[in-house]
Amino acid sequence: MQMPALKKVLLAIFAALIIAAPVGAAEITDVAGRKVEIDIPAKRILLGEARQIHIAAALKGEHVFDQIVGWRDDLIKKDPDSYAGYLERFPEIEKLPRFGYVPSGDFSLEAAIALKPDVLTLNLEAQEAAEESGLIEKAAAAGIAVIFLDFRVDPAKNSELSTAILGRLFGAEGQAKEFIGWRRLQIAVVTDRLAKAGTIARPKVFIERAPGISGDAACCRTFGPANFGQMVELAGGHNIGSDVISSTFGDLNPEQIVVANPHHVIVTGSNWSAESDISQFVPVGRRASPTLAIKRLKGLMQRPAFLNLDAVKAGRVHAVWHQFYGAPYEFVPIQQFAKWFHPELFADIDPDKTFREFHEKFLPIAYRSGYFASLSNGGE
Repeated sequence: MQMPALKKVLLAIFAALIIAAPVGAAEITDVAGRKVEIDIPAKRILLGEARQIHIAAALKGEHVFDQIVGWRDDLIKKDPDSYAGYLERFPEIEKLPRFGYVPSGDFSLEAAIALKPDVLTLNLEAQEAAEESGLIEKAAAAGIAVIFLDFRVDPAKNSELSTAILGRLFGAEGQAKEFIGWRRLQIAVVTDRLAKAGTIARPKVFIERAPGISGDAACCRTFGPANFGQMVELAGGHNIGSDVISSTFGDLNPEQIVVANPHHVIVTGSNWSAESDISQFVPVGRRASPTLAIKRLKGLMQRPAFLNLDAVKAGRVHAVWHQFYGAPYEFVPIQQFAKWFHPELFADIDPDKTFREFHEKFLPIAYRSGYFASLSNGGE
């Protein structure tokens, strides 16, 4: 073998050793700042939030369920279309044990211990309940590490860290690093172009959280400067909720919406038919019906606070898949928002194509469209 060729082989081996996940005892600092000792990769993982599968699947692909011994019941209840997509590809998950929600008090630690998991991953918002109930100490006594992740409360701060932690737990550090880099590039498609454009007019945007899930008269849950609120800002808009709300989630009253008179109205929606029989929410998401989504979206705009808004009169009313708010897929709505806010500047951007490419590159399930709807140009 010639020396240049040998050098290439040695470099390739060295690179592989660098990105290979270390095996054995490790200390992980979770998003709550807790230092947790655990053997990695974990052999048996209990997902305290089943929707964490959206990132776990991107890290492990076809082998995502090899280490998962149980999960919360939220995916089948709050995102049944995604559950159906994974069930179609992995029929064995129908028998995967399901658990309740820790803050609601219906999580069975006894049943969890019986599965002998190495680690229980919980969302950050479950921390207070987990501490007050003694769950963390009881789990530790049974040999179960508890690790807090966050893709929802402060995703700008915690999404990449949470992804990296899952990468370590699943023994997929190299894939986690690749995903984080790819995600950054897709967000930069928007933010870099906005920066180069210089000073631009930022349209006022009201983004409403899950309207219609409890009736068409309810209004107006929204987002502050984090989560969807930050996505609006990154896409070149101005989130009016941030003017009033300092936390991730909050409420405006109808009068505030009328006075602000936003240029765009965006509602978050999903298929919540398993949780609500009111059926006035906008069912966007995997395999969603565009016709039904548009019909529901028009219906929500008949509420008094919206009837005379400039956004409604001009058809600048849109819907986005609610579950983007709890997965590190922010690059998709950021690209779509940018197209809605600045159509000429982002005419060549195709968020649907981006999300399809993401599925093909990272996920073990095929892409199905339906994640957005809009009343602009008669709907899309």
